[in-house]
Amino acid sequence: MKSTKNIRRLLPTFGILIFIGVSFYAASLYPGGSQVDANAEGFDCFNNYWCNLMSEKGENGVENPARWVAIASMAFLCASMILFFFYFATTFEKNNLWKRTIKISGAVSMSAGALIFTTYHDVMTTILSVFGTLVIIALLRTLYKRNMMFYMVSGVVCIILIVLNNLFYYTESLLPYLPTTQKITFILILAWTIALNFKMIQNKMVVKY
Repeated sequence: MKSTKNIRRLLPTFGILIFIGVSFYAASLYPGGSQVDANAEGFDCFNNYWCNLMSEKGENGVENPARWVAIASMAFLCASMILFFFYFATTFEKNNLWKRTIKISGAVSMSAGALIFTTYHDVMTTILSVFGTLVIIALLRTLYKRNMMFYMVSGVVCIILIVLNNLFYYTESLLPYLPTTQKITFILILAWTIALNFKMIQNKMVVKY
């Protein structure tokens, strides 16, 4: 019974790993073109945004076969992250107000993330950033209260990177650096999430479902 609960609590990690694998496959399908070179072949990690994988056409104007694969992987990731926020709040947070803050902010940010492929991309990106930052702040508070300082400092780094992403996004001169910064941020946040997910297994508190 205990092993079954542990496996269930690791579902966010399994979801993240599946997302990564499917994303690599989607990148291999991308027809080409980037903000730097419209004629570039394939997906360029340094010049293509991850969102390019979800576009109807590549930057080279060719129909994009990676679109629905990338959209499916993003939806899978967002669902996994919502599950993570619910598990985190139930496992580590005792205060009901902050518990709800984590769950609601996490759900809103990830729902917006799942919709960034739509024509409301800019709006969804802003919602994702605002509520994503809010949920991370709530997580940091919980980590501080529980004296999990390494995870708290790592979370601060994630917030700084999110702020930098928004700065680069809204500053034309910094836009060329955004694709690389975006992926570094993505990798570190997902790694932080996986580390916290494993920490849940070690936690002595009883999870109430």
